[in-house]
Amino acid sequence: MHARWSAFWAARRARSRPVTSVDDPALEVVVTAFDETEAASAALARAERWQPELPAVLRHHLTLPECSIEAARTLLDADGWELRPGGRGSELAAPGLTALVALRVQRLDALHCSQESSRMAGLAQRHGGQSFGWDALQPDPN
Repeated sequence: MHARWSAFWAARRARSRPVTSVDDPALEVVVTAFDETEAASAALARAERWQPELPAVLRHHLTLPECSIEAARTLLDADGWELRPGGRGSELAAPGLTALVALRVQRLDALHCSQESSRMAGLAQRHGGQSFGWDALQPDPN
């Protein structure tokens, strides 16, 4: 009986959490991780404005050749990622590469940020591009 009540209250709490949209105009960068030698746990630990209990928009910055964008989009769509133009790669893109961000709403933790960072780096490399790191956005709590 206790397990049922615990499950009931857990589900109720999950429904009452704010849902973030990738297009929310109130989003602000709360974590950055553009140094490939820094662990995701270190990036999250130094993020003073990050609210670990709330969902965030995780954004990976990469560049890809135009001919690879649709193939990458198809792979990412399957896991709930959205691929959009822009991002940090626009400053650093080599000729012939398009700057993009892969983004989705999720709860942040070091393990998943690290796994997704490796995945994005591999995706970019396999498609002739480059990955520059990630950042995360959340609405200002005030």
